Parts: sequence; C-alpha cells; structure tokens
Amino acid sequence: MELNAWQKIGHRLLGGLLRRRARGDKELSNNIQRGNLNIMPEVFMATSILSTIATVGILVGLNVLVFMPGIGGVALYENIQDPVSIPLCVDWAYWHSDEIDYNLNWGVNSDEFGEVQYGGCPYYQTKSFPAPLKIVIPVLTLGLGPLLAYRTFMGGAKRAAEMRSKDIEKYLPYAASYTAAMSAANATPQKIFRSLAKNQDIYGEISHDSAQIYRDTNLLGFDLVTAIKMSVGRAASPWLTEFFQGMEGTLTAGGNLKIYFLNRAEHYMRENRTRLHVFLETLAMLAESYVVVAVAMPLFLLVMLVIMFWVSGSGSTMDESTLYFIVLGFLPMIHIAYGYLVWAMSADQNM
Repeated sequence: MELNAWQKIGHRLLGGLLRRRARGDKELSNNIQRGNLNIMPEVFMATSILSTIATVGILVGLNVLVFMPGIGGVALYENIQDPVSIPLCVDWAYWHSDEIDYNLNWGVNSDEFGEVQYGGCPYYQTKSFPAPLKIVIPVLTLGLGPLLAYRTFMGGAKRAAEMRSKDIEKYLPYAASYTAAMSAANATPQKIFRSLAKNQDIYGEISHDSAQIYRDTNLLGFDLVTAIKMSVGRAASPWLTEFFQGMEGTLTAGGNLKIYFLNRAEHYMRENRTRLHVFLETLAMLAESYVVVAVAMPLFLLVMLVIMFWVSGSGSTMDESTLYFIVLGFLPMIHIAYGYLVWAMSADQNM
C-alpha cells in the first residue's frame, strides 16, 4: 500500500526515531494487522504524533485569535458597550450636550433612542468577558486538547480492528455455511478459501483473511496447518479466531472437516439468530418509547394546557417564544433523535 503525503511526511520526520518503540509495541502492531491498515507501526505512530502536533498548532492559533490583546476576540468583545449603560448615557447627553466629546466614537443609533452621540459620558461601560473563562478555555484547549488528540489518533488502529471484528461477526455465519456446503461437495480447504477470497462483496472482511491463507499456502509455500495457525494471530474477531483454532485442531488431530464445518455453521447461525433477536427486541422497545415520548406526551401536554386555560386562565400566561420553542424546536428534536437511533442501530446490521 502506497503511503499518502501526510504519512510520508510523518515517516520522514519521526519514523526513524520511533521505529524501535513502535515495533516493540505488540498491542499496536496487532491492532494494525487486525485492522488491515497495511502500514508499518512506526509510520502509524509518526503520523499520529504529527497529527497531534498539527492539532496543537491549530488550538494555539485559535487561542491567539481569541485572546490576543487589542485585536483578539475577547478584546473586541470588551470594546462593545454594555447595553445597561446606553439609557444612562442617552440621558446624560440630553442634559449635558455641551460636554459631549465628539472625538470619542461613543453613541447609539437605534429605533428606541434614534442617533445619539455621548462621547465622554461618565456612565459609559463596556462588556466584560468572564474572568474564569479566560483561564478555563486555555486550560481545556491547550491542556486536555493535545491529550485527547493523541489518544484519538493513536486509537485509530484499535477502532479499525473493532470495526473489522463487527463486520466479520456479521458475515461469519454465512461464510461458515458456505464452507460446510463446499466441504460436503468434497472441495479441498484451499479451494474453499480461494472461493471465499473471490467473493468479497458477499463475505466482506472474511474474504481478506481467506485470501491471506490462500496466499500463504499457494504462493509462500506454507502447509495448510501452518497457514491457519498464522491466521489465528491476524484474525480481528474472537469468532474467527475460534473458527481457525478449531480448524487447526481438527486438521492436526486428523478429524473430519465436514463434520467440523457443519457444527460451526450451526453454532454461528444460532448466535446470529440470537443477535438478530436482541436487535428486534431493542427496536420494539425503542418503538414503544417513541410512541410514549413523541406521540402521547405532546398530546397530553396540549390537553393539559387547554384544561389549565379553561379552569384558571394560567395557560394564557405561556410566553409566545416558549410555545414556538416547544412546537418548532423541542418536538422535532425528539423525532430527529429517535430517527438517528433507529438509523444507527440499523446501520450496524447492514451487510
């Protein structure tokens, strides 16, 4: 796999310094291999550190833009007049028109007061940015920001391995059934793995592991047991690891692969039915809660408001902006949230 430009820069700057440390990190190497990232550990670590440095640079730049004296965001905010002092300064300008300093660009132009200049007003005040935020924002962005960025970038290999594991566990029941059918037709394990490798659109990430076994046996000259033993360490999913270990043990003991494949296919199909059953139960519970929260609750709220209005007139005291927020903001947010939950749950089941 050819490195992209960012990976090449990271490897050139930091790869040599990090080579021993990265290759000594067995967990990182395993996650890279199981995540099928196809890069060396030092390249991944160097790219992660370089991305963290770039993130820190962005955070420092944002803090400079916010807190730079004179022209930063905080300085511009603190140059804005506090609205509380505007009426006082307008009154002062009315009674002390001869004391107005027009060289100071202090004034207001609004529908309420019109255009009034009140340079030199003793009541003139500007907004004040909260002092605690001047400490909290730099501490969070420059203190926790780099740490979170480093953990996020370095955790990319683990997340990739977990995604492959989920994908494998979705496809493994069907791949196991296919291997059982092929074995029942007296196909050799090499032919089975070759057929799985050629059908990636059907069997997903399992095709990649099957292709590696076929490569090891037909191109690199390893025997089938050794190739499967090597695949045990590369497998991203515990299910696939168990499948390869059982296959290795069956071949080593001289057992019948047909019976093994049939047993595994039945076992994984049971696990798959259990997983789908749990998904459907969760979806049903989510649908029930949706009816209560997004349908029944708004109707109940509407009825209660009408009853309150009829009985005591208190319903008429609701602010118009509050009503708009409930109807146009809160209720649609409920529907959007439930829609996202259903979409996210369904996306995990897509094949």
